[in-house]
Amino acid sequence: MRVLAFASQKGGSGKTTLSGHIAVQAELAGAGPVVLIDTDPQGSLSDWWNERDAPVPAFAQTNVSRLLTDLDELRAQGFKLAVIDTPPAITMAIQSVIAVSELIVIPTRPSPHDLRAAGATVELVDRAGKSLVFIINAATPRARITSEAAIALSQHGTVAPVTIHQRTDFASSMIDGRTVMELHPDGRSAREIVKLWQYLNDRLEKNFRRTVFQARKPGAAVQQRSQFGKRQSA
Repeated sequence: MRVLAFASQKGGSGKTTLSGHIAVQAELAGAGPVVLIDTDPQGSLSDWWNERDAPVPAFAQTNVSRLLTDLDELRAQGFKLAVIDTPPAITMAIQSVIAVSELIVIPTRPSPHDLRAAGATVELVDRAGKSLVFIINAATPRARITSEAAIALSQHGTVAPVTIHQRTDFASSMIDGRTVMELHPDGRSAREIVKLWQYLNDRLEKNFRRTVFQARKPGAAVQQRSQFGKRQSA
């Protein structure tokens, strides 16, 4: 099971909207079953999910203290992807989520305030030794500040090649538990989410293959010290 987390110190960055959309798109793309987890005390993702008529993605009721154990249980139940939403503040909750996630997605609006706020989240991710990717979210089409934001963020990590633009259909879809893919499947917003999921899925697969390769490196963990100080085969 892959674990994908959306994190940002800045409120209003779009974590909840993107969490729900990516989870639904993963299901539509055949990458499920997918489970959503909401660690934000405000419960916005939970509220959105409760409005949904569609049976997928699933939702897991948990908290940070049980997160690691519950992820193991969800993995045993056969879920292939867990998408975690986090609170808009640097707290122990975010640190705990980062610790159990494979890839941290940091949505960032192209504004000076959002760019400055991204630094604290990047520091936590770096400290945990995890992979991160920035997503420029709620951008104004053809605005110069969008490209300037991408350049600024690229100095601190990978920037997704897909920009999510500000459109009213995102807000409209979230009102009744849907997504833009379900509201306007042929629209520009839906196409952006499809491309974003394809990119994130590729990143998750590359991270997985890299981890497996490192774990199977020849000679790794095949020797140990004997009680006499000499090395012997494990």
